[in-house]
Amino acid sequence: MIKAEGLRKNYGKIEAVQGVDFEIGRGELFGLLGPNGAGKSTTIGMLVGAIAPDSGSVVIDGNGSPSDSSVRRKVGLSPQSLALYDDLTARENLEFFGQIYGLSKTKLKQRVDWCLDFAGLTDRANDQIKTYSGGMKRRINMAAALVHEPSIVLFDEPTVGVDPQSRNYIFESIEKLKRAGTTILYTTHYMEEAQRLCDRVAIIDQGKILAMGGVDALIDRFGGESVITADLIETPLPTIAGSIDGNKLRLNTKEPFKAIAFLSEQGLKFNTLRVDKPDLESVFLNLTGRSLRD
Repeated sequence: MIKAEGLRKNYGKIEAVQGVDFEIGRGELFGLLGPNGAGKSTTIGMLVGAIAPDSGSVVIDGNGSPSDSSVRRKVGLSPQSLALYDDLTARENLEFFGQIYGLSKTKLKQRVDWCLDFAGLTDRANDQIKTYSGGMKRRINMAAALVHEPSIVLFDEPTVGVDPQSRNYIFESIEKLKRAGTTILYTTHYMEEAQRLCDRVAIIDQGKILAMGGVDALIDRFGGESVITADLIETPLPTIAGSIDGNKLRLNTKEPFKAIAFLSEQGLKFNTLRVDKPDLESVFLNLTGRSLRD
């Protein structure tokens, strides 16, 4: 559905994107994850035809470049920066964007009504955007990307600054889109979101893709070991593996449940026991580092 091959983009001496390759299948929910300045925004710009690559290509739906307006119509973009007119109502915003795509009067009404329902804002359709909360603005920003009924949608940081209820509503809305067969590219700084939503993810940094694959496979390969921490009833023998501080035991292992069974067989008894398994955030930090980014 989307195929990027050898994408490169330089801004002077800055190599923003360096030979990026990936393919997103029809109906797939694909995550593009990376720190600030990793090259995500430039890559998205090239995917939608807003930025011309210095080299490489993007093919949409197997038959064209996003630089072609007829191909670009198949794509919807919900940008991180809100693309809304504050002094217009939600309905007026959606009608404006729909008219740009040349929707007929009947089709436009159907799609605007659908988008308002998608955003959960039918009852606020005639209120100006400037009266909306942050979560409401995010939801109508997403809906505006869908008014022309695209088969491919790019959601760039759609949950920035929203409350937990809006975030959960956004998750459920995206999952409904996926079940309906929409192809989705999703960027986020929240790893738990990507872990919940995405079929596959690519982690990009300094303009290069560091790893790509299914979430579970990436965790298994790059996530590191599970950590067992236990508050023991008695001080264990010094032969027990792990780090021991008084009655506190800490043990790193790839097979936590086997390790717990072994500890029990050695006669250890626990007041408390906790297992912290690696997750997508572990993968992200192990690949991109833990230093602060601007």
